[in-house]
Amino acid sequence: TASGSNRFRRAIVTGFGATGNTSPSSPHGRMADAGPEDLVDETPGYKAPAKVDIDTLKNLDAEDEALNRWKAQLLAPASGNSDDPRKVIVTSMALVVAGRDDIVLDLQGDLSQLKANPIQVKEKSEYRIRISFRIQHEVVSGLRYVHGVYRKGIRVAKDNHMLGSYGPKDEEYSAMTPVEEAPGGMMARATYTVKSSFIDDDKESHLSWEWHLKIAKDW
Repeated sequence: TASGSNRFRRAIVTGFGATGNTSPSSPHGRMADAGPEDLVDETPGYKAPAKVDIDTLKNLDAEDEALNRWKAQLLAPASGNSDDPRKVIVTSMALVVAGRDDIVLDLQGDLSQLKANPIQVKEKSEYRIRISFRIQHEVVSGLRYVHGVYRKGIRVAKDNHMLGSYGPKDEEYSAMTPVEEAPGGMMARATYTVKSSFIDDDKESHLSWEWHLKIAKDW
């Protein structure tokens, strides 16, 4: 979010994380890192819907034509994979910059290798993150992409993006985060560890992965 990227830039400008300064919110010199749920900010005015199975949802308010059209789109037939119990299969993440080729991370292989090749971004560049995923078996509500940004082991920023609710579908979905701006200046040029997660209303993490973001003077 814009506020998230502002926190990222402000943390760098004030030197937090660059010189080992302590986090103002932590008595132990670093922000707590309890897990993906620690990165979730509640969306004002949003209340998670009650969970219902697909058959119940199909028959809900059957006389409402507008609702039926929405349900037909959400509950389109999908074969899925009965041998795979996962409801959400996250396939890739891409860093998207206007005028440049997308930088894509494959999230179906060995996730431990993602940190071997940092994604380099020019300082003050605007970028978005695109997540590609499939849904099977049931409707998943309140999917969110969240991440924490760390420098020298200290969390300097976190972002929390509500993406919405999705029904089973054979084809992949794609969701984009709002535009972010990379921090700039000599103090900002460094390699950051980003801990990302894809979670839902129940705080269930469908995938967590770590990658490195390098802020540089140029591409």
